[in-house]
Amino acid sequence: MYDIIFISYNEPNADANFAKLKSRFPYAQRINGVKGIHQAHIAAAKKSFTKMFWVVDGDAEIVNTFNFDYVVNKYDLECVHVWRSQNPINNLEYGYGGVKLLPKALTTKLDITTPDMTTSISPLFKIMPEVSNITAFNTDPFNTWKSAFRECCKLASRVIDRQDDTETTQRLTAWCALNDAVPYGFYAFLGAEGGKVYGETNRNAPENLKLINDFDWLQTQFDLVKERTSGR
Repeated sequence: MYDIIFISYNEPNADANFAKLKSRFPYAQRINGVKGIHQAHIAAAKKSFTKMFWVVDGDAEIVNTFNFDYVVNKYDLECVHVWRSQNPINNLEYGYGGVKLLPKALTTKLDITTPDMTTSISPLFKIMPEVSNITAFNTDPFNTWKSAFRECCKLASRVIDRQDDTETTQRLTAWCALNDAVPYGFYAFLGAEGGKVYGETNRNAPENLKLINDFDWLQTQFDLVKERTSGR
């Protein structure tokens, strides 16, 4: 089996999600509180003792049918594998927030300057058809807004390597549709709209796009948005 590394950074549901993961897979390990998405994945790679290692995000609720039992073909040992996750706001099912299987050696040498971490590890990338988890990011106003803002910025700026324009447009449309019937749906809508505008505006400004991985900067942007919408 490959090592399972759970990566968390201030997600309100992280402790509960890790406990559930450990109850089914006792050998799962955790990286907690490492600042920076790229840096956290580098730390996870260094913690692993296997050539490939699984990554589970802090807001991921693993579905009961997912068993971490995939075995990589020897020709795919430098390939990034990404499973699908279910989005609780818009019901999209694609790689956003899904469980990942990463090559240890390449991840330890990850370029920390790229806006999108997953697609910058290796030129080899494989989308897996199975749903691995629910990405339960709608736990509070900030985490909901932050998640939607970051994803829609990446979609709108077209920085995700090998992304399909038709799929991207469909996903942006779904993200930017208001769903007030779910917890914090309004903040997902605000984040999606804001991320879309920021991504389109800064498509050719890589230094600005890198800011979406700076959680302090994101908190400042969220505070401004929350102030403007305080009457909602």
